[in-house]
Amino acid sequence: MSDNGDPEKKGVVWDLDKQLDQPMDEEAKTVRNVYGDQTYCSVGTVLQLAFQSLGVVYGDLGTSPLYVFKNIFPAGIDAPEDLLGALSVIIYSLTLIVLVKYVLIVCRANDNGQGGTFALYSLLCRHAKIKTVPNQDQSDEELTTFSRSTFGEKSFSECTKRWLEGHAVMRNILLILVLVGSCAVIGDGILTPAISVLSAVGGINVGRSQISNDVVVLVSVVILVLLFIVQQFGPEKVGWLFAPVVLLWFLVIGGIGIFNIWKYDTSVLKAFSPMYVYVYFKKGGITGWASLGGIVLCINGTETLFADVSHFPVLSIQIAFTVVVFPCLLLAYSGQAAYLMKNRDHVIDAFHYSIPEHIYWPVFAVATAAAIVASQAIITATFSLVKQALALGCFPRVKVVYTSRNRHQIYIPEINWILMILCILITVRFRNQAEIGNAAGTAVVIVMLVTTFLMMLVMILVWRCHWTLVLIFSVLTFVVEGTYLSAVLPKVNQGGWVPLVLTLAFFIVMYGWHYGTEIRYDIEMHSKVSMAWLLGLGPSLGLVRVPGIGLVYSEIATGVPRIFSHFITNLPAIHSVVVFVCVKYLPVCTVPEEERFLVKRIGPENFHMFRCVVRYGYKDDHNRDDEFEKKLFDNLFTFVRLESLMEGSPGSDVSSILNQDAMWNNHSSSIPYSNADLSITSVDSIEPDDSPVHIGQSLAYSSVPPSKQLVELDGIEFLNRCRDAGVVHILGNTVVHARGGSNFFRKVAIDYLYAFLRKICRGNSVLFNVPHESLLSVGQIFYV
Repeated sequence: MSDNGDPEKKGVVWDLDKQLDQPMDEEAKTVRNVYGDQTYCSVGTVLQLAFQSLGVVYGDLGTSPLYVFKNIFPAGIDAPEDLLGALSVIIYSLTLIVLVKYVLIVCRANDNGQGGTFALYSLLCRHAKIKTVPNQDQSDEELTTFSRSTFGEKSFSECTKRWLEGHAVMRNILLILVLVGSCAVIGDGILTPAISVLSAVGGINVGRSQISNDVVVLVSVVILVLLFIVQQFGPEKVGWLFAPVVLLWFLVIGGIGIFNIWKYDTSVLKAFSPMYVYVYFKKGGITGWASLGGIVLCINGTETLFADVSHFPVLSIQIAFTVVVFPCLLLAYSGQAAYLMKNRDHVIDAFHYSIPEHIYWPVFAVATAAAIVASQAIITATFSLVKQALALGCFPRVKVVYTSRNRHQIYIPEINWILMILCILITVRFRNQAEIGNAAGTAVVIVMLVTTFLMMLVMILVWRCHWTLVLIFSVLTFVVEGTYLSAVLPKVNQGGWVPLVLTLAFFIVMYGWHYGTEIRYDIEMHSKVSMAWLLGLGPSLGLVRVPGIGLVYSEIATGVPRIFSHFITNLPAIHSVVVFVCVKYLPVCTVPEEERFLVKRIGPENFHMFRCVVRYGYKDDHNRDDEFEKKLFDNLFTFVRLESLMEGSPGSDVSSILNQDAMWNNHSSSIPYSNADLSITSVDSIEPDDSPVHIGQSLAYSSVPPSKQLVELDGIEFLNRCRDAGVVHILGNTVVHARGGSNFFRKVAIDYLYAFLRKICRGNSVLFNVPHESLLSVGQIFYV
């Protein structure tokens, strides 16, 4: 809770624009009060967001009662005590893992509202230099969104930080863990729609036993195909239905649970005693331990919960779980257990058999709708995860389409069709819930373990917890999740191999792409041209300077890229103005628009060479920046103007010069400038000035000497004339090959895997929205 400095306004601070495309009513709009970059929410608004979070966050977790008991007792129930013991383990799994670990602890480890494995990794990259592609510098750390902690020199946090930074092997292991966890989530995005829809549609056999399993599979496949086809249109038009459908689902399963407990056996409530957990494992032995592979499905959807946390404030998610989700799930599982106490032979489809006959078909319809919503939630989470991986250089370039007005809903065509094909293949291949359940259980455990390991580092480096608290959290979670892991591994030959194969396949793609990207970056950093060489060429660079502006794109933010020397060595001319453009993604959620561009001059003024570093967070997307070129030139013109103003007023402080320029700009309509806060750098340094520059008022009060104003106008006019003459986008196409003496792994990774991924992925020209008619591609080959 926060009052933002106003004791009279108590509420919750949250960016309401982060919520999904759910329309706010007028009452909710009237309670919004903006303080800085955050929005004040009333209690009513928080409750409204809690309601909306049901449809986005909890659909996956909420549909688990459809298939859990079948996977716990695939061979039937031997004794009522086994049923009580299994129910007790379910209750405490939901309590310890979902409620305590995820809802109360992990959700608070979000990165400025963003959740998921890559969000945790990004958070860690800001607090320790563990990013394997070191493309950030000191100026990036001055971003308002680049928050980080400082440690005492001998503190446990500082020792851990130095240990991670000093061992490249540990940094690579951490990256591998992040990629494995992310790949397991993608695998879950394939398995969850299959098991959810198949389990819901399987109720046809209960209501109409003469229907064959082939019909169930066929109907499930049709629903899955339609689900993936409509992804391209986005859930905006039907998204308002998600929350009511899921809320109705929870109320229905909770109500049926109460009815079944009252009608069949109230003694199942004894399972709330942890003593039954001990009795279950003591009596069941190996059988009880093996049943954990089915029990783990009751927490399927926890990682989706964390991945979708970006759409809602943590408090709303916590309220929705504790008030609606948690009690309804406990009642649903207890009700099914009570029914099975009297009907043990119905365990094969406990949920559908436990539905009262007179409401069977309405509940069947609600169950199918809830399964579709749950599938939508995991698919959306998969898209978000791939986009984060793409921004951090861990996934090949793919097309990202925004399907909502506020650009918070995305659609990735390539990933969508891959998910659809694999999901249908798994549904048709296994045709039953048991083997798909074993597969889903393995994926769930892998993701949980990776999240636990990352949370340990977050507690040390970000939260600066005492080592004893970290130890307690680690031991408790690893004991519980390690036990689950030991139970799912023996089921590898019963379907558990599927997530392992999927994880391995996606891991090879992601790590192979990252490996190639890292090598390319190292090559460009070590082969960049020295400034002494550039200055030795003179203002003409030893060439004919033709009218126009050349935008040279490079991945390095310092120095002159090798691609430029390669270009001027082979061509006798270069443009009158050259701007080196570096578009880079930082380990932050987002970069504010006013801090996105960093401009500096390279060499003396008569060289007419500049550098523009454009920074994005992993939530931002360069593709959505339709006016990127215009914004770049706005910032370039502003830099030239302010550089001239500061030279003309050496005795003035920065703020007075900025105010004068702001006044001047208000009366100057012929030159394009942006009304934004700009970080302008000097000719000697790439560090931004401590004071942000604001532009937008009037020349009438300027104290700049008239002669200097003329020089400034000449500089701006020169840039405008060059821009009118034409803008050429020069993109480097660096190709890397393994040397002849390289080992087998390096040759395969570079010459085959990375080369193949680069060939099939989207090119830089498409990524940067470069017009084809103004594109110039310059290729070069390096052997590594």
